[in-house]
Amino acid sequence: MDSRVIDYILLIFVIIGAVNWGLIGFFNFNLVNFLFGSGSIIERIIYGIVGIAGLYAISLIGRVRSLGDSE
Repeated sequence: MDSRVIDYILLIFVIIGAVNWGLIGFFNFNLVNFLFGSGSIIERIIYGIVGIAGLYAISLIGRVRSLGDSE
């Protein structure tokens, strides 16, 4: 699988996590919990994927920085 596809998929999960945290912060509403139920295995899997995506996004910093250096 092309690394750009992985980048986009994981970026979508990072955005989902950011939107969920924004909803929690501004409205005290947890969208993932609402959609999948509190403590469900699906909820835990989604949080795990969002966490992994966030860690993977750290690698994007280095790649974006290196793109700027090559110009």
